[in-house]
Amino acid sequence: MAVQAWEQDEPLVLGRTTLRSRLLVGTGKYKSFEETRAALEVSGTDCVTVAVRRVNLDPNAGPSLLDFIDRSKYVILPNTAGCFDAATAIRTAELARELLDTPLVKLEVLGDPKTLLPDPVGTLEATRELVKQGFDVLVYCSDDPRLGVHLAELGAVSVMPAGSPIGSGLGVLNPNAIRILMELVKVPVIVDAGVGTASDVALAMELGVAGVLLNSAIAGAREPLRMAAAMRDACHAGRNAFLAGRIERRLYANASSPLEGVIGGRS
Repeated sequence: MAVQAWEQDEPLVLGRTTLRSRLLVGTGKYKSFEETRAALEVSGTDCVTVAVRRVNLDPNAGPSLLDFIDRSKYVILPNTAGCFDAATAIRTAELARELLDTPLVKLEVLGDPKTLLPDPVGTLEATRELVKQGFDVLVYCSDDPRLGVHLAELGAVSVMPAGSPIGSGLGVLNPNAIRILMELVKVPVIVDAGVGTASDVALAMELGVAGVLLNSAIAGAREPLRMAAAMRDACHAGRNAFLAGRIERRLYANASSPLEGVIGGRS
């Protein structure tokens, strides 16, 4: 079916990578590699994240997640999940570039294993070094707008504020901070972490963010494939709603049918 003129949208450009989908999907926590592959297909994504430190890279040690990802269909975005200091995150990114032959990296430098909140100092340090090494760095961070500005100034190709803590399912808790961040930086802002259901994705996209990255919300759903479809549709709907422009919020009613010309109405 041909795309109508009003349905046209620009692609999502992340450094040297161009994506058609604005939904980025993780690959962890699924019941099997087969379910992972099926969920990615249903989601409509063309960019999947892979936690390098948690993937079997030894072909003699059994099946690997990478065997179930068709690189002709998906851009692989390696991430530094599980790293709690800048040095470890940098080494993990370097390993990912060597093994996967990609300049992309989703940088995570976490503060502690209980909250999994990003460590701002380590995140800034690792971003500076990885950009210096020629990586296209997508940075997981808090929703602090000023931190996002510093990361963009260091050369990150995307700033990725958490909607809420990783895996919490609480959705976007501070939409105003994300609105401010989008005003202050020129790079794409992608909401990452905390999404629980389709309405969270739609809300994030209606704010005007460039995309949403999620994992647990699909993998942990009772029916992951059905949720993958819901997330796909919500991302598309939220983006269309943002581009269309919502009506002004009003305190009082505003009749949808004009009164002019109505018998007994105003003339």
